[in-house]
Amino acid sequence: MAAMGRTQRRRAGWALMALLLADLLALSDMLAVMSVDLGSESMKVAIVKPGVPMEIVLNKESRRKTPVTVTLKENERFFGDSAASMAIKNPKATLRYFQQLLGKQEDNPHVALYRERFPEHELGFDPQRQTVRFQISPQLQFSPEEVLGMVLNYSRSLAEDFAEQPIKDAVVTVPAFFNQAERRAVLQAARMAGLKVLQLINDNTATALSYGVFRRKDINTTAQNIMFYDMGSGSTVCTIVTYQTVKTKEAGMQPQLQIQGVGFDRTLGGLEMELRLREHLAGLFNEQRKGQSAKDVRENPRAMAKLLREANRVKTVLSANADHMAQIEGLMDDVDFKAKVTRAEFEELCADLFERVPGPVQQALQSAKMNLDEIEQVILVGGATRVPKVQEVLLKAVGKEELGKNINADEAAAMGAVYQAAALSKAFKVKPFIVRDAVIYPVLVEFTREVDEEAGVRSLKHNKRVLFSRMGPYPQRKVITFNRYSHDFNFHINYGDLGFLGPEDLRVFGSQNLTTVKLKGVGESFRKYPNHESKGIKAHFNLDESGVLSLDRVESVFETLVEDSPEEESTLTKLGNTISSLFGGGTTADSKENGTSTVQEEEESLAEGSKDEPGEQAEHREEGEPPVEDTSLPPPPEPKGSVASEGEKATDKENGDKSEAQKPSDKGEARSEGVPPAPGEEKKQKPSRKQRMVEEVGVELVVLDLPDLSEDELARSAQKLQDLTARDLEKQEREQAANSLEAFIFETQDKLYQSEYQEVSTEQQREEISGRLSAASTWLEDEGFGATTVMLKEKLAELRKLCHGLFFRVEERKKWPERLSALDNLLNHSSMFLKGARLIPEMDQIFTEVEMTTLERVINETWAWKNATLAEQAKLPTTEKPVLLSKDIEAKMMALDREVQYLLNKAKFAKPRPKPKDKNETRAEPPYPLTMCPPFSSACPDSLSLNPLTPWADQSVLSTVSPYPKT
Repeated sequence: MAAMGRTQRRRAGWALMALLLADLLALSDMLAVMSVDLGSESMKVAIVKPGVPMEIVLNKESRRKTPVTVTLKENERFFGDSAASMAIKNPKATLRYFQQLLGKQEDNPHVALYRERFPEHELGFDPQRQTVRFQISPQLQFSPEEVLGMVLNYSRSLAEDFAEQPIKDAVVTVPAFFNQAERRAVLQAARMAGLKVLQLINDNTATALSYGVFRRKDINTTAQNIMFYDMGSGSTVCTIVTYQTVKTKEAGMQPQLQIQGVGFDRTLGGLEMELRLREHLAGLFNEQRKGQSAKDVRENPRAMAKLLREANRVKTVLSANADHMAQIEGLMDDVDFKAKVTRAEFEELCADLFERVPGPVQQALQSAKMNLDEIEQVILVGGATRVPKVQEVLLKAVGKEELGKNINADEAAAMGAVYQAAALSKAFKVKPFIVRDAVIYPVLVEFTREVDEEAGVRSLKHNKRVLFSRMGPYPQRKVITFNRYSHDFNFHINYGDLGFLGPEDLRVFGSQNLTTVKLKGVGESFRKYPNHESKGIKAHFNLDESGVLSLDRVESVFETLVEDSPEEESTLTKLGNTISSLFGGGTTADSKENGTSTVQEEEESLAEGSKDEPGEQAEHREEGEPPVEDTSLPPPPEPKGSVASEGEKATDKENGDKSEAQKPSDKGEARSEGVPPAPGEEKKQKPSRKQRMVEEVGVELVVLDLPDLSEDELARSAQKLQDLTARDLEKQEREQAANSLEAFIFETQDKLYQSEYQEVSTEQQREEISGRLSAASTWLEDEGFGATTVMLKEKLAELRKLCHGLFFRVEERKKWPERLSALDNLLNHSSMFLKGARLIPEMDQIFTEVEMTTLERVINETWAWKNATLAEQAKLPTTEKPVLLSKDIEAKMMALDREVQYLLNKAKFAKPRPKPKDKNETRAEPPYPLTMCPPFSSACPDSLSLNPLTPWADQSVLSTVSPYPKT
C-alpha cells in the first residue's frame, strides 16, 4: 500500500510538472508586445518579441508604412493599400483622416472642416452623445471610435502575422494636443478591438524617447535641450526636450528626458497642402474643358479622389524637382488631364501655410520659458518637413546653421513607443530610461462654500484650486482635502487657464468643463463618528501614464486618541506586534516614514516646477492641506480601491506634521520603545496613540465634456467588430479554398501532358482524370460563386484522392536516384570499415567478434534487400504501384548507420592496451615514423584514428551520403 501511495504521488507530481510546463509554453507564446504609431495618413506598427528586438512590421504588401484607410461595403472590408486603391472606385465607402472627429461633438469646427474637405461622406448625428457617425448605407453606420477600432484590430493582425504569435498588449501614440475626451475615445476604440493598451504615449514623447535610446552614451549630467519639429499630414507639433542623467534610488545614474515645452497647430500639415494643390488642378482641368458645357469636376467624387492622389504624388516630386507634369488618364468622362506644375506655383498656393510654420516654435519656447540660444539642435520629424519651403522658413525662424535630419522621420515614434511597451511589459527587461511627460492643458478643482461675514451675514464664496498645472510632469497622483464640509456637497473638475490657445483653437477644443462630482454620505460619516476629530474629505486624483484624469476615490477621514494599557499587554503580544511591524503588517511610525520617503522626495523635486495661479496659494492653505503629489508609476486606474496603498501613503504624508506635533514628547514614551522602563513605572504610564478611521464616500460623476459610451454600448460595438472580423475571415477562407481548387485543376491538367506523368499512367487513367477535372472546372464556373467553403474543400479532396496514385508514382521515381546512390555509398563505406576493423591484430582489437558479425549481417541483409527489390521492381509495369519505396530505403540506411555509429563511438573512447616490457631489452624504434605507419599496423596502437582510409574518421561522411539527419 505504501509503495502504491508513493507511485500515485509520483504520478501526480509528474502531472503537475507537465501542467506547469504547458502553462510556461503557453505564456511564451504571449510574450510579444506591439506599438501603433497612428498618423493622420498612415500608421507604423512595431513589435518586440524574444529574439526580435524592436522591429517594424511589414504589411501584406511588404511595406513598412500602412495607410490609415478603411473601405466598408455591405459584404466586405478593405484595409491599408487595398482600401486606398478603392478610394478611386468607391470614395463614399472609403474613410480617411477620421481621427480628427474623435472626441468631437457635432457643432465642433473640425466636423464642419471635415465635411468641407470630404463632401462625399455623409455624417449622421448621434443625439445621445451629440457626436457624428459615418452613414455608408442605412445598414452600415459606424462611429469614429468604431472605425478606429477596426484599424487597431487590423494593425494587431499585421503584428501577429509578423510575430507568428498572438498579441494583446500595445502602446498607441496620440498627438500631444489631444484633450481628455479625445484620449478617452482612443481608449474606447482599443477596447472595441480587444487590445490591452499599456499606455497612450504622445507621439512627440515617443520620438524623443527613440532619439534618446539610440544615443544613450551621449547623455550625461549636463542638460541638453533638443527641439523636435514634427510636421505630419494632419498637424504640426514642436517639442523642446531636455536630456540628462539623474540619480535614482533603484538603478543609480540613469538617462532621463523631460518635456519642457510644446507648441502645436492642429491643421497645419501635408494634407492641407495637397488639398490646395488639388483645388488648383481641378481649376486647370475645368479651364481646359471650358466652353464644352461640361460639369464641374469638383462635383464628381471619383474625379476629386483621383486629383487628390495625383496632388500627393506631385507634391512629393516637387520636393526634389523645380517642376513636374501632373497627368491622369480618364479623369472624368473619359477625358485625360495633363498640366505642368512648378514649385513656385505650389509655394504660392501654400504661402499662408508657410507663414504659420514658426508658430509652434514660438509656443514651445514660451511654454518652456526658454529662448533659442538655449536650444542645441532642431531635428525634423514627419513627412511634410521634406517640403523645401518648410525647411527654409523653419531654418530662418530658429536661426541655426542647419536643421538636424539624423533621425528616421517616419519610424521614430513607432520605435520609441515599442521600447516603452517592452519597458511596461513584465516579459522583457530593458535598460531604464526615465520619461517625464508634461501636462498641456492645466486642470483645476472648483467648489463653493459658505463663509461668515460681519454682522452674522453668510455668503457664498467660489474657490479654485489648481490640481495639475500647465507643463507639470505626469504621471502623478494628488489629493485635495476639503476641511469645512460636514454634509454632502458637489465640486467641479474643469480645465484651467487656456489663454495660450487662440480663439479658433478654443472652439475646436470643445467644452472646458470636465466633470461634476456629487458626494453622498459625508453627513452620515460625521454622524457615525461623532466623537472623532475630522481630518477632512480627501479626494484622490490620478493622472495616469496615458494622460487620462480619473478620480480614484473620496474618503472621509477621522482621528481620535486612544489610551493603551501597557500592563495588560503580555510579552507574547509585544513580540507578535514587533514581528508584524517587521513584515509590514504594523502601522508604526517607522513603517510610515519608509512608506512616504519616496513621495516626500518626489514632492520636493516637483515643487519648484509648480505653476499654480497667482493668489491661490494662500487661499489653498486656508481651505485645507495642499495637494500631495506621488509621481510613482501607478497601475491603470480602476474605480474605488485599486490604489488604496498609495492613497494611504499620501494621506499619512499629509498629516505627517500634525502627527509629529501631537506625539507625546516625554522621555518615558521614547524609552518605552527602546529602553526598559524603571520598575513600577510601567503601570503608572498609559501612553495614548492616534486611531485613524476612514469612511469611503459615495461618488456620482457627471461627465460634461463628452459622455463616454456605456458598458452595454461598448459591448455592442465590440461584438459588431467581432462579427465583421469573423465574416472577413470566413470570406478569406472561402476565397483561399476556391483559389486552391482552381489552381489544382489547372496544374493537374497541364501535368497530364508532361512526359514523366505519361510514363507512369495509361491512356484510360489520364482520360478519367481529365474528365473529372473538366467537370470540376465547369462546376466551379457555373456554381462556384454560390458554393460554401466546405463544398469547395470537399471537391478539392475528391480530386486529390483521384490523382494520388499518379502523383505518388511520379514522386517516387524522382527520389530513387538520390536515395539509391546514398544507399550504395553507405554500403561501400560500411564494408570498407568492416574490412579495416578485421585487419586489426588481436592484441590491439577493440571490437568483439559479435559486434563485427552483427555489422556484417546487416550489410549483407541490406545488399540482399536492395538487389531483390530492384529485381522485383524491374518486373512491374511503370503504371503500377512501385515496391521500391523511398521510405524503405531510408529505413535500411538508418539501421545500417546505427550499427556503424555504435562501433565508431566505441573506437572513439577506447584506450590502447599496454604492452608488457622486457627488462633486458631496450625498446626498438618503430620501422616507420608515427605519421607513416602502415595501415592498421600493430606498431601503431592509434592507427584506427590516424589512418586516412578510415571512412568515419571525421564523423562527417554521413552528411554527404545520407539524405536524412544523423541519429
